[in-house]
Amino acid sequence: MHNHTPDERAARVPTIHVVSDSIGETAQVVARAAAAQFGVTNPRLEVFSKIKSYQEVHDYLVNHVAYHQRTYGDDRILVFYTIVDAGIRRELAAFTERHPNILAVDVMTSAVDAIADMSGMEPVGEPGALRVVDHNYFRRISAIEFTIAHDDGRAPEDLTQADIVLLGVSRSSKTPLSIYLSQQGYKVANVPLDPSTEPPAQIFDVDRTRLFGLMITPEVLISIRQKRIKKAAGKNGGGQFAMLAKNYADPEYIYRDLEASRALMRRLGCIVIHTEGRAVEETAQEILRYYERSHPTAADVLG
Repeated sequence: MHNHTPDERAARVPTIHVVSDSIGETAQVVARAAAAQFGVTNPRLEVFSKIKSYQEVHDYLVNHVAYHQRTYGDDRILVFYTIVDAGIRRELAAFTERHPNILAVDVMTSAVDAIADMSGMEPVGEPGALRVVDHNYFRRISAIEFTIAHDDGRAPEDLTQADIVLLGVSRSSKTPLSIYLSQQGYKVANVPLDPSTEPPAQIFDVDRTRLFGLMITPEVLISIRQKRIKKAAGKNGGGQFAMLAKNYADPEYIYRDLEASRALMRRLGCIVIHTEGRAVEETAQEILRYYERSHPTAADVLG
């Protein structure tokens, strides 16, 4: 991975064709997680969902193989599928075995079979069983909506309603972490810290076991902000560059910014998490390890 730039890695990871007789949510999550292992967090996905017959899948794959041959001179395609219908699944598996140019990954079957073998139960066999009338699905949707509405310090009066509150200076990964955690079903608010402004008073009312301070080393933050300024300057012809450059990437300002943040985090008694050099998923897991010690969650069972 280290031998390639981010753009080169993104170009080398192939388009992942997601095929599902539900909405394809599970296969998309697995596809993104797999691509992230190669440093690509936003892979190209082509989603074909709500399929009703094997013929639909067959025609879709044949068309895409032909398209890839015409466009790229390479007829290989990568497919991740979650198909509950056993008949369609068998026909698809037989078809892909006959076509070595189609690399197909059955995302669910091995996992479902393993649970069936160990539990002695039969799977329900319904497409979308993960989300149909599933309170977990609606909880995630509600959490995502809450998190978006409480990004970057918005609606501070609701801070005590959040499951998790993230504090941190600009470019410390607050928003990506918030969105990732919300997709796991947690209502997250994030609050930007800046030495020139006071944090919202409501932050002192939040249970400290729900408060997480994001910290980053000055050297890494300086580098990130300098790149941000260059990018802004290129897009905005220098106007935004001039506005940002005044203090944004100034080392002395950044040291003050971080020290003021540390002082506030100590006053609040929140848990401090370092984000530099780590994937969002890795930082999120550390946050959840601390969070679940104080707020353990029981395994949910579909009724």
